[in-house]
Amino acid sequence: MAVDAACGRSGAASVGAGRVRVAGLGFGTAPIGNLYAEVGDDAAHDALERALRLGIRYFDSAPYYGHGLAERRLGRVLSDWPRGEFQVSTKVGRRIEADPAQGGAITNGFAVHGSRAVFDYSRDGVLRCVEASLERLGLERVDILFLHDVGRLTHGEQHPVLLRQALDAALPAMAELRDQGVVGAIGIGVNEVEVCRELLPRCDLDCIMLAGRYTLFEQARALPLLDEAQRRGVKVIVAGPYNSGLLGDPHGPGATYDYAPAGPDTLGRARTIYQACAEERVDVGAVALQFPAAHPAVCAVVAGMRNVEEVESALARSSQRLPARIWPRLRGAGIIDAAAPVPGTSE
Repeated sequence: MAVDAACGRSGAASVGAGRVRVAGLGFGTAPIGNLYAEVGDDAAHDALERALRLGIRYFDSAPYYGHGLAERRLGRVLSDWPRGEFQVSTKVGRRIEADPAQGGAITNGFAVHGSRAVFDYSRDGVLRCVEASLERLGLERVDILFLHDVGRLTHGEQHPVLLRQALDAALPAMAELRDQGVVGAIGIGVNEVEVCRELLPRCDLDCIMLAGRYTLFEQARALPLLDEAQRRGVKVIVAGPYNSGLLGDPHGPGATYDYAPAGPDTLGRARTIYQACAEERVDVGAVALQFPAAHPAVCAVVAGMRNVEEVESALARSSQRLPARIWPRLRGAGIIDAAAPVPGTSE
């Protein structure tokens, strides 16, 4: 079978948009997978339980997050809730293997040890990964399955080879799982725009999870992609709205951007955002959470949450009424692209 046929080449609007039913604010589970630092079982449980009780209904996870820890913690909490009251996405593309040599405090960015994550875009790798995720989550199906971190940003010179494997093996296997009802929708979960543009014309994707590229901090490269996704009927889920912590603190820019220390230019742009928001007496985090949702291609915004306080903060920020004048103020300062839609707000 030809690759493009297997992936379902589609030049017009995809029927997949109807398969994606997530909306609003989503709970990103990487932090409760011990991202950068340990989170206790009780704190993770309380955060998830509080999110559900306050109305969050979409949870995004991955085997990579704590090497299965985030999925296990999520599954334990969801077991007490009716299946129809929540939606879950998870990812394939990395196998988690036991590795006693991994004994350091941090492995692959997570405070876990005794295991490692190995990229695997093979058909068997996808099937094994989904089976393991369903077991950890305690579910018979997931609502969305993403192919995780395919792209040149992650794989460098190996990108052409691994993209070919994704097209030949991983994505067709994911499409079969969708046809079988094991997953409701399929997509890619990435941190770069270019690979999305490569795959959109070649595969019948239902959605894209794009982390950190369509945010208050940056939009220019992502806008043509979002417009193309909208034309094709492919939904976009924006993750990383705080740009890896850069815009998360209400008081001033964080020290990291794109999972690395923020440089002087990045911090300077961030300070411009904070100054404008301070002068308008609005919380930067609220502006950052609400901005991406204004684009008609975007159906949900996923923020990482580590504890009850972060859950409550994210919900408050996502519903806070912002003065309409903040948007032209930020556009005039060169922060918001001239082509980017902004939310309709009340004074």
